[in-house]
Amino acid sequence: MAGIKIVTIGGGSSYTPELVEGFIKRYDKLPVKELWLVDVPEGKEKLEIVGALAKRMVEDAGVPIDVHLSLDRREALPGADFVTTQIRVGQLDARAKDESIPLKYGVIGQETNGPGGLFKGLRTIPVILDICRDIEVLCPDAWLINFSNPAGMVTEAVLRHSNISKTVGLCNVPVGMRMGVAEMLDVDSDRVQIDFAGLNHMVYGLNVYLDGKNITENVLEQLVSGEGLTMKNIVDLGWEKDFIKGLGALPCPYHRYYYQTSKMLEAEQKDFAEKGSRAQVVQQLEKDLFELYKNPDLSVKPEQLEERGGAYYSDAACSLINSIYNDKRDIQPVNTRNNGAILGLPADSAVEVNCVITKDGPRPIAVGDLPVAVRGLIQQIKSFERVSAEAAVTGDYQKAMLAMTINPLVPSDSIAKAILDEMMEAHRDYLPQFLKAATP
Repeated sequence: MAGIKIVTIGGGSSYTPELVEGFIKRYDKLPVKELWLVDVPEGKEKLEIVGALAKRMVEDAGVPIDVHLSLDRREALPGADFVTTQIRVGQLDARAKDESIPLKYGVIGQETNGPGGLFKGLRTIPVILDICRDIEVLCPDAWLINFSNPAGMVTEAVLRHSNISKTVGLCNVPVGMRMGVAEMLDVDSDRVQIDFAGLNHMVYGLNVYLDGKNITENVLEQLVSGEGLTMKNIVDLGWEKDFIKGLGALPCPYHRYYYQTSKMLEAEQKDFAEKGSRAQVVQQLEKDLFELYKNPDLSVKPEQLEERGGAYYSDAACSLINSIYNDKRDIQPVNTRNNGAILGLPADSAVEVNCVITKDGPRPIAVGDLPVAVRGLIQQIKSFERVSAEAAVTGDYQKAMLAMTINPLVPSDSIAKAILDEMMEAHRDYLPQFLKAATP
């Protein structure tokens, strides 16, 4: 088999060791010859630390993967078969602003939902589209696998505002939900399958199966009996039994922000007063991780990485790449063009849905109409994603204002404007498109 070239943009991320581990585990079927880890000059120190660990991991595993480090993606991209993107524009300092500013106005402060999600999209989408333009020129046959958040909004922008057709958005939430159900049932996760459908961070498990048998009602019963499904970065407040039974589907952890808004806001405000923002907590986690990564005797992914909210992202990416490369035709939940899989959403919009993964990419599995109980919220969030992506591309302040206002976590247009203006100023260094648009 010919060797594969993979370029990871955002290679200095603390998640990269999990990505390297995934390629090592799959080397027999996914022969990665070159792995380029790319970052920006500001991330040089982290890139060198993670890169050194990646090289030790490869050497210890005895697999012939050449690991290259670069601060210039145009040097890395030529001839790439797969390009993965895991970037955080503005680093954790920007995330801290996304989380803290909305709280001042009595609004959820979260990095991928509400105002925080909007501004992460406004910062991230232009950079991703720049990467797309480089891919078009330097490696036009490459697959773009994005797990930069907000992944659904980013996928929407790539599908609508670039010439890249070979693109897939990826999220760890469905993986975490399946593993959580397996833990709840005390069974191996391979025995659990879930029919996923919806949007990124707004996905539902419509049916849950154990060894092919539908056990949805049993799982929902356990869910309201104290067996919560959540993530490291989302507090578990439990669920009202009658609500979950009425819903009849498995919500994802991020649904707590929409169905338990007042309780989540109260918990966020309490945590912020006591510990600061989640970004500040993560900064300490990252500091500890990078101290571990510096250890010259470390040659495996440390267990502490799972304390990050994005654990399993990278393993999901390796699984997806493996399935595309080997035309496995297995089923995985990814963000891709709807193509009529979910009725009631535009065929050309990005959705998160179970797909058959082929050498030609994901083939969405038709869901039909979503249950009426969830359809309206899904459509509202899709409108938010569409308008946000347009604002990110055009630098149109009014589009950004509209996106902020139609998000269900923002209670009114006056609050939307106050938050928008303060966050625009706070993030001005990473929003050049709005400065250009405002110039006469």
